Amino acid sequence: MSWLQLRFQIPGDRLEQVESWLEDLGALSVTLRDAEDEPLFEPPPGALPVWRHIKVEALFPAEADPAAIRRELAQRLGHEPLAWSSEALQDQAWERTWMDQFEPMRFGERLWIVPSWHEPPEPDAVNLLLDPGLAFGTGTHPTTALCLDWLDRHPPVAAEVLDFGCGSGVLALAALKLGARQLVAVDIDEQALVASRDNVARNGIDTDRLSLYLPDDFPADGQYDLVMANILAAPLIDLADKLVSHIRPGGEIILSGILQEQADSVMAAYAPAVHFADVRQREDWVFLHGKR
Repeated sequence: MSWLQLRFQIPGDRLEQVESWLEDLGALSVTLRDAEDEPLFEPPPGALPVWRHIKVEALFPAEADPAAIRRELAQRLGHEPLAWSSEALQDQAWERTWMDQFEPMRFGERLWIVPSWHEPPEPDAVNLLLDPGLAFGTGTHPTTALCLDWLDRHPPVAAEVLDFGCGSGVLALAALKLGARQLVAVDIDEQALVASRDNVARNGIDTDRLSLYLPDDFPADGQYDLVMANILAAPLIDLADKLVSHIRPGGEIILSGILQEQADSVMAAYAPAVHFADVRQREDWVFLHGKR
């Protein structure tokens, strides 16, 4: 059996329209990918997490006419679809093709993220078995990598840790594997909390060491040795007072998801309660480490 696969790019604000049009035109499935290496972090409450520029891959029956579909989309969009391509696809093991794209990654000296179907390259290292996910991150983006590198160099042994905006729990999992005594994870998405618990359990960690909360259920009076927040600059600024209140005196905070030009504004929001002594950058992204 074979199919027709069409690829093109759209701005994120046209997503719902284009998905509806493709369904009308007979698409069997629609896959969305990031067109600009833009991470999907925790969105504001009620917001739909979507990239600004999206690669669309639409699968049609083999007999579909790509030229006719292109003309129809051009008419509805008001311009030719960008980066258009079409390809005939033969039947294959799609799950295996997807899995083969992901390889183990090392962070720092001894911390590895290993897709759960791979054997760890260094069995004696600190290996995090993780299934890649769409929106929650697996360490491939600079913001997450910067946090993982820091955790590798500063393992939170016996610490109580808060991960605010935990996503799939990769930072929470790393902190637990590196010796954190107790970890509290908070996210606005219930599926993120499920993914965090599943990833912790997959790694043989006692889930009694992990507490999971939606923001409205999160205890307001808890304080922690280390607070982690890998989200975006705007919510980091909005949450500054709240996150600072959860740092024990003398405790630490790490913040990421910050573009270079936003770093000063983020640091100012946490002053004077937090002194940032460690500012690191990878590509356009900045990581901040501070102490209360």
